[in-house]
Amino acid sequence: MTTLGAMSRYGMSVPIGGTSLSDHQEVYRELVDLGYTDVWSSEADGADGFTPLALAAAWAPELRLGVAIIPAFTRGPAVLAQSVAALADAAPGRFVMGIGSSSNVIVERWNGIPFEEPYKRTRDMVRFLRPALQGEKVKEEYETFKVNGFKCSVVPEQQPPILIAALREGMLRLAGREADGAIINWLSAEDVKQVAPIVHGASKDPSATKEIVARIFVCPSTDADKVREQAKFAIAAYLNVPVYAAFHQWLGRDQLQGMWDAWAAGDRKAALAAIPDSVVDELIIHGSPQACREHIQRYVDAGVTTPALAVMGFAGVDPRQAIRDLAPR
Repeated sequence: MTTLGAMSRYGMSVPIGGTSLSDHQEVYRELVDLGYTDVWSSEADGADGFTPLALAAAWAPELRLGVAIIPAFTRGPAVLAQSVAALADAAPGRFVMGIGSSSNVIVERWNGIPFEEPYKRTRDMVRFLRPALQGEKVKEEYETFKVNGFKCSVVPEQQPPILIAALREGMLRLAGREADGAIINWLSAEDVKQVAPIVHGASKDPSATKEIVARIFVCPSTDADKVREQAKFAIAAYLNVPVYAAFHQWLGRDQLQGMWDAWAAGDRKAALAAIPDSVVDELIIHGSPQACREHIQRYVDAGVTTPALAVMGFAGVDPRQAIRDLAPR
C-alpha cells in the first residue's frame, strides 16, 4: 500500500455505518492502528455530534476529535458552550469544534426553529463561544440572540479551535476572519482551488495557518455503473437543498441545471436521470483503493489540510473493509 504524501492529517467520519456506537471501541482502535489521525462526527438525523467523540476520547486517546458540524440554531448558546467545554476538557488539545448554519431542512423542518439570518447566527455563536469557553461571564446582546450573565464553570485546559462550515464567499470569509479555519463539503478537488484562497485571504493575520477540513465522500469499488447509479440519489437529496444548490451554482456547476429544473417541477425520476456521470465522478471518489487514495491526494494538493473521509456503502461496499482499504498506511 502506498503511503499518502504531503499529508499530516487523515480523518474518518464516524459513526461507521452498520456498527452500533457500543461497538465502536474496536473501530476506534483499528483506526489508530491503520494510521488515521482524526475522527469527525456530524449531526443530521443519526447520532448527535458529541456522543461519538466522547466515546473516542475515552477509547482512543491517540485520535484528534472533530465535529463537522453542530448547527448554530439547534442549541441555545449556554448549552452549546457547556457541551464544547466538556468535550474539550475530556480531550485536552485534541478536540476541534465545527459550527455552521446547517440547512432549512434540519433547522426548520426537523427542529421547528426558524432558519433566519444563518450567517449572522453562526457569526454570533462563534463570538459568544470564544469568551464563554475562557470562563468569562457573558452579558451581551448579539444580533440574533442575547445572553444575560452566563459563566461556564468548566474552562478547558486548552482552548479548542473553532472552525466554520462554509460554502459561499460570505461564510468562507467569516471562517478566515473570525475562526481558525473552514469545513467544506460536497465539492470536487478542483473546487477547493476556488474555495480555500478565500478563507486564507480573509485572515486578519496572514502568517496564521487556517485549517481547511473537507468531508470527502469515498466508495472504494470498481463497479462504476452501480456506484454512479446509487450516488445520484445522494447527490439529488443534498444538492437540491437550497443552500447546496446555491453553492454549486456559485461554483459554476451548470451541468446540474437539468436536475434542478426537474426537481422543481416535481419529477424526481427525471432529476436523477439528468445528473451527469461526470458530476458523480467529481463529487464522489470511487474506483480501486489506490485510485481513491490518489484522488484524495488531489484534494490535499489543492489546499485541504485535513481530509475527513465519509465511506459511502454503494455497490455493496462494506464500511469496515473500506476503512482498511483506504488506510494511509
